[in-house]
Amino acid sequence: MSGGPAASGGTGEARDENRGSLRTALGGLTTRGRSFLAAGVAAAVCAYVLGQSDLLRVGMLLAALPLVCVLVLYRTRYRVAGSRRLNPARVPARTEARVHLRIDNVSRLPTGLLMLQDRVPYVLGPRPRFVLDRVEPGGRREVSYRVRSDLRGRYPLGPLQLRLTDPFGMCELTRSFSAFDTLTVVPPVESLPPVRLSGETTGYGDGRQRSLALAGEDDVIPRGYRHGDDLRRVHWRSTARYGELMVRREEQPQKARCTVLLDTRRSAYAGSGPDSPFEWAVSGAASVCLHLLERGYAVRLLTDTGAMTPGPEGASFAGDSSDTAGLLLDTLAMVEHSSDAGLSRAYDMLRGGTGGPEGLLIAFLGRLDEDQAITVGRMRQRTNRAVAFVSGASGSGASGSGSAVDVDDNPGPVDAGTVAGAGSDDEALRLLREAGWSALPGGPGTPLAGLWQEADKATLKGLDR
Repeated sequence: MSGGPAASGGTGEARDENRGSLRTALGGLTTRGRSFLAAGVAAAVCAYVLGQSDLLRVGMLLAALPLVCVLVLYRTRYRVAGSRRLNPARVPARTEARVHLRIDNVSRLPTGLLMLQDRVPYVLGPRPRFVLDRVEPGGRREVSYRVRSDLRGRYPLGPLQLRLTDPFGMCELTRSFSAFDTLTVVPPVESLPPVRLSGETTGYGDGRQRSLALAGEDDVIPRGYRHGDDLRRVHWRSTARYGELMVRREEQPQKARCTVLLDTRRSAYAGSGPDSPFEWAVSGAASVCLHLLERGYAVRLLTDTGAMTPGPEGASFAGDSSDTAGLLLDTLAMVEHSSDAGLSRAYDMLRGGTGGPEGLLIAFLGRLDEDQAITVGRMRQRTNRAVAFVSGASGSGASGSGSAVDVDDNPGPVDAGTVAGAGSDDEALRLLREAGWSALPGGPGTPLAGLWQEADKATLKGLDR
């Protein structure tokens, strides 16, 4: 018997043709089996030296027992199918997931004692082991275990291993299934209160903006007729011109758009681990992305390296919200520190967008020096509204939310002279506010929900000006 594939929701079968060599089976002798074999050989040698035939028979019996167990176990023709199912396959950090294992005996013979073991990374917990006494022909056994990780990432589970042993415990053979599954541990997401950061109704409410394909009788952009189109939308003048049925285009709703900027520079954050400022920023970015997707926004994620998700066509803000949410969470599960010194590549990506302002910009930043404050300040010119949570700023921590001031809606370029002497985190916050950002200090221990409401108040103050 040897291992076949084992996939999540699928079945892998352990077949006989890959049983392995007899030498491998002999290597499966347990300590008990090796002891019996050594005792038998020693007894046979002593019997030959002393001329004791009875002792020779005892030695032959002791040596033959483990060898017979090896041969019987090697010739056992079990056909076992195994499968693994993750519930769920994507889980937030510090939350448990359950792994279900199923073993099916697809042969006509009952199995012997089976020891089931699944390989898991050490960060998910101890390696699970199960003992299956006997599986009847056509029978199945199901077991499950729990995994939990404080660190986000993608962790392989498997391959699944089966250990066969004889009734005397003389020999133990291990066979592995070939496939494995992946558990994705995503950043923890905090529920955020509904606010109106963009200063207007967003999503699909009464204030939603619409772009009309039909601007007037003389400015029609028709398309070809499709099965199911309402005949009342047929544009007869275009039909006569093109010689086929043409219909007016429907109104195209334009979603409110948001870019979430995540600063991943290693030099911008102190410390490491699940309670570090960088992990707070990653968790905050995930919370904001999911919150805005639920409210009808078209969301994209941008890092300081210029990487964009969805991408590389992410600038179009296209895609289904549920698919986008999964893609963003998978991306944030694997995001790591970058070696970049500044945020120029993210600025270049925003500046490279076509058309007018890019909507709402939410940034999770680390510590900023003078040059970085200039770069971030210029990003404000490409957006309608900009909010920054600076997890490296002084005053962050358990103190809760801070204050922010949102000034001129359309600020001009940031002059380098205005940032001279920016040597502290508080100074960086002030510079961002002067550039038109709603800037708030954040970090581990600071509830993002409170900061979210503070950012909304700061935005409303700016709208009243």
